[in-house]
Amino acid sequence: MPSNRSLVSAHELSNQVPDLVDYNLYTTDIALHEAVLREGAGAQASSLTQYGARLGAAHLMTLGADVNRYPPELRAFDRTGQRVDQVVFHPGWHQFMGMAFEQGMHCSAWSDPGPGAQVARAARYILHGQVEAGSLCPLTMTSAAIPILAREPWFNTLAPHLYSRQYDERDLPVAQKAAMMVGMGMTEKQGGSDLRSNITYAQPLDSAGQWHRLNGHKWFFSSPTSDAHLLLAREGAGHSCFYVPRWLDDGQRNTVQIQRLKDKLGNRSNASAEVEFSDVLGRRVGPQGRGIATLVEMASTTRLDCVLGSAAVLRQALVQALHHAYHRRAFGALLIQQPLMRQVLADLVLESEAATMLAMRLARSFDTPDDPAEQALRRMLTPAAKFWVCKRTVEATAECMEVWGGNGFIEEGPMPRLLREAPVNSIWEGSGNVMCLDVLRAVRRHPEQAIQLVEGLVQEHAQQPLLVQAAHTLIGQFRMTDEVQQLGARYTAQLLVLLVQADLMLRHTPDWLARIFIESRLGAPGGRVFGGQAIAALASDALFARAWPH
Repeated sequence: MPSNRSLVSAHELSNQVPDLVDYNLYTTDIALHEAVLREGAGAQASSLTQYGARLGAAHLMTLGADVNRYPPELRAFDRTGQRVDQVVFHPGWHQFMGMAFEQGMHCSAWSDPGPGAQVARAARYILHGQVEAGSLCPLTMTSAAIPILAREPWFNTLAPHLYSRQYDERDLPVAQKAAMMVGMGMTEKQGGSDLRSNITYAQPLDSAGQWHRLNGHKWFFSSPTSDAHLLLAREGAGHSCFYVPRWLDDGQRNTVQIQRLKDKLGNRSNASAEVEFSDVLGRRVGPQGRGIATLVEMASTTRLDCVLGSAAVLRQALVQALHHAYHRRAFGALLIQQPLMRQVLADLVLESEAATMLAMRLARSFDTPDDPAEQALRRMLTPAAKFWVCKRTVEATAECMEVWGGNGFIEEGPMPRLLREAPVNSIWEGSGNVMCLDVLRAVRRHPEQAIQLVEGLVQEHAQQPLLVQAAHTLIGQFRMTDEVQQLGARYTAQLLVLLVQADLMLRHTPDWLARIFIESRLGAPGGRVFGGQAIAALASDALFARAWPH
């Protein structure tokens, strides 16, 4: 009888790439490691090394996929028909939340302020976001809410719970819990980013005008089972900000009714809801009629986290692509040895390193809120960075998926989840156009500071003709009429980011790396796709060794 040995050998596994697991996310990320030291958080290097090793463990990589494969479910009523508005999460969600709380990602910038506090938190955020990004959302909102709430005379009743490192998932009044979280509710179905169209309204309950009764709805109510939310409601002729607890002091649940959970493209481990308010009790935060200003201030902090979260997705997509290229063979050679593939990967390496450097530099500007120069930088650069880094991450992640070929399109691998996650930061807290218009507003309000910032780059790098030319172009954009400025707002934001990234590269990376970044971003002809620059020196063994010291 003929042997079936040939049939068996035909199905032997070969040329398949092993899963990227059991590696240290921090020590293998030279750009992040250098930024931590440079931006003032070097004392946290040991702790970050430990967290990077913990996150890279195989079982956590698997758990990160599982919590997104089995999203949360709404349980609006209990067995007896009583309304409970509970959300049931995968157990792994609570594990990731507990890890993040231990790291202080929800509070450390405020509970332990000082040089490097925001930078250390930013590094943890980038590490955590590579493994499970959905759990970042409630951490971001809680952290951003703290400085807003800290101005209130009743903040001391919340501070021990907000600053606690012991995650408490129980659905109970805050007084009975070890810790708490704060969510946000701004957008409504008729308005989206146009907050002045909000129609949720508030009526005062007492002469002091602190507690109000709220009626209306929210189209996106993030982290709906948080212990409280900050939300926007109409009060008289303006809008005010209100603190709405999930549970009231008398032990009754506040009447925030979850209508449904959003069926989202990505960020699926995290619950986002539509809610209705029926005589909900809320406490005003900040001055009457200043709610939009209060929540925009909060949004400046959450936008930093959008940049950090995108840098995290971009970094993970890159290392998955590099890992694949070092193992997969095609046409007689490893992918990493193929000239055109090297060009694409090198371009992605530059994008990721520049995004990480920019994100960490931006975090340092939040560490020094009283420095006028840092304040000016933060005001202009935060919306510009959110626009550019978040949008570039979408394109770059798709390119990293393509490195995997057909294998990258399969849900069993990591690339589909990364690609679905990539757009959320570009949309959340203001889409691209909103960010670019915010850049223009910052320039118009402080034109001298804007020009001074760019002219400083020219003076510092006078020997870099491409940078100098781009800087003069940007100053010309600043001086355009309002209508022309709006038409070029995306170009203005892009150029501002690229100039700051080029400056960071020139200051803090090897000369060869800075040169290829500047030539590829500010000077090289070519297409607008990754790998489209006709630069022979773009790809090198030194570049890949720096990006992925595997």
